[in-house]
Amino acid sequence: MQRTLKSPVEYRGIGLHSGKEIRIIVRPAEAGTGVSFVRTDIEEHPVVRAQGANMKARQRRTCIQDGRAEVYTCEHLLAAMYALGIDNALVEIDGEEVPGLDGSSLEFFRALRDSGIVETRSPRQVYSVKHPIYVREGAASIVALPGTGKLTIEYHLDYSPKSGSSPGAKQLVAFELSAENFERDIAPARTFVFEHEVEALRAAGLGKGATAQNTLVVGPDGPQANTLRWDDELARHKILDLIGDLANAGVDLDAHIIATRSGHGLNMALVQRIQEEREREQEQGEAPTHTGLDIRQILKLLPHRYPFLLIDRVLELDGFQRAIAIKNVTINEPFFQGHWPEQPIMPGVLQLEAMAQLAGVLLLRKLENTGKLAVLWSIDKVKLRGAVVPGDQLRIEVETIRAKPQVGHVRARCKVGGRLVAEAELKFTLVDA
Repeated sequence: MQRTLKSPVEYRGIGLHSGKEIRIIVRPAEAGTGVSFVRTDIEEHPVVRAQGANMKARQRRTCIQDGRAEVYTCEHLLAAMYALGIDNALVEIDGEEVPGLDGSSLEFFRALRDSGIVETRSPRQVYSVKHPIYVREGAASIVALPGTGKLTIEYHLDYSPKSGSSPGAKQLVAFELSAENFERDIAPARTFVFEHEVEALRAAGLGKGATAQNTLVVGPDGPQANTLRWDDELARHKILDLIGDLANAGVDLDAHIIATRSGHGLNMALVQRIQEEREREQEQGEAPTHTGLDIRQILKLLPHRYPFLLIDRVLELDGFQRAIAIKNVTINEPFFQGHWPEQPIMPGVLQLEAMAQLAGVLLLRKLENTGKLAVLWSIDKVKLRGAVVPGDQLRIEVETIRAKPQVGHVRARCKVGGRLVAEAELKFTLVDA
């Protein structure tokens, strides 16, 4: 079952890169809402969800961004949540960077654990890797292989003398992830930097909050032995970062991962490849859809009927936060008879209608909305990016931006074969049927 916190947890500290004093409060959240960050220092308090689609490439840190709001250096906090099996949490943060604390994940982990963890009645999203998933950049690589029911990670650290480390800077560590193993063997590992990189990072405006207490400095002869918590602390910290980045996949992973010289950029590429593979398996009917809906269940929620019902099957419902559905487009669709019959293309307005119908499914599942209708109120930020033709399978994705008793606001996308063909933001008013 999905899990959340029993009570809020507060942290204060300096950002490793920004050097700013930051306060965060981690609060319990409803099942299916995932882990989200609320920027309390920005007007209207924008929300950034920790998910692969929001991951952005940034130097030396993990960043998630949604519109004008971003949060970075969140990997140590996310790793602690993943290790504890916390699926849902709301993180209020009054700046752009999560505090660095001692440069590890240990304080995050222990405070979250001590707050108490509670289970909900909703099942967790689990993804088992069935075929090798491989990403590579130069000499760095990560491969995710089928697992044995757990997440196991093997990290090969190998820095040449050119990077400022000693010729023998090679470390190999491997762990099966559990809360106990994480606290004992991974969480205390601190972030590190090579001595020759320090000036370049400072020139780029990074590392303003780094100190000898929260960052290991690796010189030509390696880090000072008396400062290390383990001889292989660098490789352990790389595993810590990788777990925090994998948390953005939003699933409980069953996989064996082998990483070599990888960092945040390649970790992000792996998360996105995992999501692509999940989508492919869902579309081909290979992935289990325990939280989906068949056509009979859809008909109970929506008032639409042929020829205007534009959802064939709901593949996944993530609480009240996210939904994924498919529409199989065939030449027998009634609109093809009059819409460019010689070159049949699905009207963009009907793609918008399919998004709206899936949003209705998501919003009307809430108990307080039983017996109501979701009436489309406004459509904004519409982009029609590609043609949809007979033989295509339209994948529709909807994510809640805001849900109130009388109003719903969602972000929606349509894809064909992984290619984005349409997107929009939709607002609804909920009225009595």
